[in-house]
Amino acid sequence: MTEMGSIVSTLGGGSGIDMSKLATDLSTAQFALRQDRLTAKSDQLERQISAASSIRNSITTLASSIGDRVRSGDLAVTASVASSSVAQASLTSGTVASGSYTLEVTSLAKSQTLASTAYSSADSPVGEGTLTIRFGAADAASFTEDTGHAAVDIDIPAGSTLADVARAINASGSGVSAYVANTSSGAQLVFKGAEGAQNGFVIDATEATAGNGLADLAWQPGSATGQLLSTSADAQFKLDGLAMTSASNKTGEVAPGLSLTLTGTNTGNPTTIGFSDPSGSIPSFMADLVSALNTVAGDLKDAMNPTAGDLSGDPGARALRNALSHIASDVVMPNAADGAPRTLSDLGLVTQRDGTFSFDATRLQETLKRDPASAAAMFTTGLYGIYASIDKIGRAASKTSDPGSLAGSIARYQSLSKTTSEQQSELTEKQETLRQQLVSRFAKADARVAASQSTLTFLKAQIDAWNSSNN
Repeated sequence: MTEMGSIVSTLGGGSGIDMSKLATDLSTAQFALRQDRLTAKSDQLERQISAASSIRNSITTLASSIGDRVRSGDLAVTASVASSSVAQASLTSGTVASGSYTLEVTSLAKSQTLASTAYSSADSPVGEGTLTIRFGAADAASFTEDTGHAAVDIDIPAGSTLADVARAINASGSGVSAYVANTSSGAQLVFKGAEGAQNGFVIDATEATAGNGLADLAWQPGSATGQLLSTSADAQFKLDGLAMTSASNKTGEVAPGLSLTLTGTNTGNPTTIGFSDPSGSIPSFMADLVSALNTVAGDLKDAMNPTAGDLSGDPGARALRNALSHIASDVVMPNAADGAPRTLSDLGLVTQRDGTFSFDATRLQETLKRDPASAAAMFTTGLYGIYASIDKIGRAASKTSDPGSLAGSIARYQSLSKTTSEQQSELTEKQETLRQQLVSRFAKADARVAASQSTLTFLKAQIDAWNSSNN
């Protein structure tokens, strides 16, 4: 039954009218049309938010999954060293390497280690003053200071113990660490520097009061105090027969995209560094990509249906559809050599007339047969490549500051939804105010009707009494 029908039915009762229900029905009827319009608008906005969010998430998830496969999955190029005890190899992000290298490590990088004279315990007092650490090439006989490496002063306050000195050195940020070793001779302060020939060091002591004992921690080549346990040195190795050095056993980039961590020596017995070939996984990847793109394209087509689509005319959906329409022909490897594959169409991606995608396996096999290395090079997390191109589309769709993106559309729909919700709340408040006003008015009317009915009953009784007396 409609609201107006309910009111008519109630009024037709003639007497015993439910004034509270009548007030509710009238106030509801007053605002019903506007409430229905706002409810319909709110439902539509929720569908638009859901559709746009789902499509945006699909394209960003696709980009993320490609990145995972390229970084650490079946499309990742990995480096390996035949003799794992000699070194570990790693690739710089975004670099695709091929071929092989030979590696011969003749010596590892070492750090200087120095021990103080023995004390009775870690709590033994050491005096007061300043320890100064100077850096350079040091051995048991000589020291050549590296003037480009600033010396470090470490204050040793009065009452300091051997353990306190170790803590002060570790807190200094000098690159030298220290600890107290409890040896058979007693407690000795051990100093350890960084790897590399120029990271050797000497220790000067400036006593606050001459002869207070801090000088016992000083060390110079040939001095009576302290014991040099090892000298610092650079790593020495050969890559493809070319001599190289490194101040650290973590070499940094020694060839384009290739870094090493040296762990052992193999003098006279070079080992081989090789790289995996991910080209065998490209066909399955392309099939997966076509399936994922078709899912996104299908969702877009439904959402943008001119008559029933929730995103019909939406600028963000239109921008994504335009981006996908030429994804196969976009150049993803602008720095590729002449004749090398540089688009997804070279790997078999075909855009159909209806906006969907298909996979030309024959085209891919021709590319892999002609230039497998360049095809594999398209799978990188660097500035260019398949991942970068699809990630760019995903980022564009997720850019909230761009009103022409899906994220911009979502933000706009969310803002409109909030406004609509506020309008619904405001309308509900107005409806309740009207209801209360009507209840008050009807209560007064009901009282007047009740009074009239009482008078009518009295008059009727009087008339009945007069009629009885006349008889």
